[in-house]
Amino acid sequence: MGQVIGVDFGMKRTGLAVTDPAGIIASALDTVPTVEVMAWLERYCSAHTIEGFVVGLPLNLNGTPTDVTPNVLAFMEALKKKFSGQWVVSVDERFSSSMAQQTLLASGKGRMARRDKGQIDRISATILLQGWLEQRQRNG
Repeated sequence: MGQVIGVDFGMKRTGLAVTDPAGIIASALDTVPTVEVMAWLERYCSAHTIEGFVVGLPLNLNGTPTDVTPNVLAFMEALKKKFSGQWVVSVDERFSSSMAQQTLLASGKGRMARRDKGQIDRISATILLQGWLEQRQRNG
């Protein structure tokens, strides 16, 4: 079984997470400038066996698309074209950033560490991916 990459797409930065090879747990991977994310993923995928991608889909609280949603959908289409051997799915990313901030706060990190937006992006990607893993496990 290959690894799965979680993606928290942003207009400036993109947070990335990855599962262990057994697909049990998600771990933070990196935060990459969005303009460089495809090249970064190409390098990573050439060195690892990747099964697919889980991309956070931004939605408003009422479930309607946000102003960033079209960019995420375009990114997902680009992923499908570039990595045609892997699957690409989306997951609802509502509350992932606030959960990431709460995680940082609970970890006892100082104020400066909590202001590191790249760290929040990585944690958000990890939360998205871990949620997807748990859902997949519940659904069999």
